[in-house]
Amino acid sequence: MRIKRIGVAAVALAAASALTLAGCSSDSPAPSAGGDTGAIITTNGTEPQNPLIPTNTNEVGGGKIIDQIFAGLIYYDADGKPINDVAESIESEDNQHFTIKIKPDLEFTNGDPVDAASFVDAWNYGAALDNAHLSSYFFEDIEGFSWDENVEEMSGLEVVDDTTFTVALKQPTADFALRLGYSAFYPLPASAWDDIEAFGQNPIGNGPYMLDGEGAWKHNEKISLVVNPDYDGGRKAANGGLDIIFYASQEASYSDLEGGNLDVVDEIPSSAVESYEDTFGERAVNQASALFQSFTVPDRLAHFAGEEGKLRRAAISMAIDREEITEVIFGGTRTPASDFTSPIIAGWTDELEGEEVLEFNPEEAKKLWAEADAISPWEGSFQIAYNADGDHQDWVDAVSNQLKNNLGIEASGVPSPTFKEVRETITNRTIQTAFRSGWQADYPGLFNYLGPLYGTNAGSNDGDYSNPEVDKLLKEGQSTSDADEQNAKFQAAQEILLKDLPAIPLWYQNVNGAWSEQVENVEYGWNSVPLYFQVTKAE
Repeated sequence: MRIKRIGVAAVALAAASALTLAGCSSDSPAPSAGGDTGAIITTNGTEPQNPLIPTNTNEVGGGKIIDQIFAGLIYYDADGKPINDVAESIESEDNQHFTIKIKPDLEFTNGDPVDAASFVDAWNYGAALDNAHLSSYFFEDIEGFSWDENVEEMSGLEVVDDTTFTVALKQPTADFALRLGYSAFYPLPASAWDDIEAFGQNPIGNGPYMLDGEGAWKHNEKISLVVNPDYDGGRKAANGGLDIIFYASQEASYSDLEGGNLDVVDEIPSSAVESYEDTFGERAVNQASALFQSFTVPDRLAHFAGEEGKLRRAAISMAIDREEITEVIFGGTRTPASDFTSPIIAGWTDELEGEEVLEFNPEEAKKLWAEADAISPWEGSFQIAYNADGDHQDWVDAVSNQLKNNLGIEASGVPSPTFKEVRETITNRTIQTAFRSGWQADYPGLFNYLGPLYGTNAGSNDGDYSNPEVDKLLKEGQSTSDADEQNAKFQAAQEILLKDLPAIPLWYQNVNGAWSEQVENVEYGWNSVPLYFQVTKAE
């Protein structure tokens, strides 16, 4: 669909409680035949932040690759519907105790079996505190997980036989089965444990694609994937492979697309958002997706702790004219945010108490900033760090100028050349400024926008936010399978977030993409990523 604004409930996805019992649908239809099924498809990407180990990959550059070379228990179709992949069944009578059966006779591309142990061992490894993996938070609900001591084997995981394992959670968790398509829950082959560091540079998976031999990952240049002939799930490739090219800017990838040197892109530079649909016509997409953009202001920064920090964050938020930026810079392909999630996720609402803090109100912003100055006078400059390869300069400059004009302070952007570089400073906590943040959903549920980003100790909680009441509401929401009750808890948690503003919500983002005349069968999924396995070269 081609729309200019994201409407309320623009895309209807499954509610979190929809996957509580056997819970996964049958395999999706195979991609339509036609075209050169042996041709390599080229697309844009970014250099991964870390070695390609699923439980330590939580950013889009690495995630795009991981999702092509691994198959989990389930995957999500274009509409966000869960589909069995490796799983034969996922069963629970109470949303707390799960029996998971996997399909027999599956193998990784090196011949290692995809068995119950390959899941259990991978999850235990990702959850162990000593390994400090970014996705360890996703295992918090499993019995035996601990934030206080290293646990090598969680008591809630048990291998029953080669194709069966059980999961016991600390409490009922309504969307646990729905989460299982996320990369943190992918399996690892037994050979990975021989040298896990080497494995991360040359991972062996079980998905629709595999690395094209040694040296397939050319750092800061591209990664080359070829079809895994033994994969027989619902994402069976209709092409010969995938080259993901790491571009220094969106302008560069767009230029290659225009010149016929690239097949598919899922990002359009702001300089082209007004024209790309006219340029590419029916080969352009502008549709609602599960993308949310923000910037984070950690309370460890001077003047941003305690009550003073709350006042300053609220002032900054109300000094930003989101409507103007989304129209002028993004040509209406963004929608000003009224919460921390996405309108396409079931349970979203734009009627949260306190959402007026996200509305443009320069008079109130000045008042709040003055109240903060009464606590401790402001000094210095407010800065927002961002990655220059992500086409963020225009909006960061616009926000900075609005803060200058509406708060009377010095403000500016701080670019890093690549996404990998800025992410490393954020992950290592060496960054000393506010920074661009945001979220591309891992699975289609409201909790995924809240728990991983704002839950205490969560792996993507880059501002180190912690509020016991938010944690309590998130857990209570997770423990019920009643959708209305669950959403009420998540909304109550968001109303606290609107007071604390651990991140400043900016806008919901459409997926803006296009493809060349050389390819067919291009479709973009609910989370903005093209369904690469379907794409074929045109005849």
